Amino acid sequence: MWLVVALALVQGTFQGWTVAKGAASGIDMPRTVIVRTTAEWGTLWRDHAPGTDAPPVDFSAQAVVGVFLGSRPTAGYSVEIVRTVSRGAGLVVQYVESRPGKGAMTAQMLTAPYHLVAVAAGARDIQFEKVEN
Repeated sequence: MWLVVALALVQGTFQGWTVAKGAASGIDMPRTVIVRTTAEWGTLWRDHAPGTDAPPVDFSAQAVVGVFLGSRPTAGYSVEIVRTVSRGAGLVVQYVESRPGKGAMTAQMLTAPYHLVAVAAGARDIQFEKVEN
C-alpha cells in the first residue's frame, strides 16, 4: 500500500495532508464526510473523538475529507486515502480499504478505522471512489 501512496506523490495527484488516522473512531457506521466549516468540524470531531480537541484546520483555505469504515469485529482493518484527482471543478477522493487476510490471526476487539485529510477548499463537487490496492 505504501507503494501506491509513493506513486501518487510522485505523480503529483495527492493534494492534501493527513489530519487524523487510526483504528479507534467513535463513528461506528460506515460513511464518507466533507467538512467545510469550523462548526461542521466541531460536530464531526465530537462524534469521532469525544472529549478531545480537534486538530486545527484553516477552513478559509482547506476542507477536510474523510472515510470512516464503521465498526469492525477485529483488528487488521484499515482505510487509506491514497490520492485526490481533480476533475473539472471537482475533486475525486480515492481510498483503499484493507482487511485481514484469510486465516490471519487478529486481536479480537472492535475497531473503527478512519482517515481524515485536509485538501484545498476550492473544489465545489467532491466525490469518493474506492479503489483496489
